[in-house]
Amino acid sequence: MYMVIRKYAKVRSVADAARRAKSGVGEILRQSHGFKSYYVLDAGDGAGIAVMIFDDRESANAANAKILAFVQASLPDLDLGVPEITTGEVLVHIEPNGSSGIK
Repeated sequence: MYMVIRKYAKVRSVADAARRAKSGVGEILRQSHGFKSYYVLDAGDGAGIAVMIFDDRESANAANAKILAFVQASLPDLDLGVPEITTGEVLVHIEPNGSSGIK
């Protein structure tokens, strides 16, 4: 699995950005090959973090480019700025049913 974390440092309203991105980003992700899951969290003090999980790096990169274009085109009034992006292979994955994976 491959994870992409995007951190937006100065969001006017993380809740509004998440609500408005949900349909647009959600649609892009649902149509993206290798998509596993997506999370948005309010980190406080105007910081918003989006986490995406994919099967592999290629799938993540393809979807991420579409999502960044959507955010720039559809949410300019939120002044999100350029996100800090962290990516990498997931090394440990644990689920509540007891299954886990270690790379």
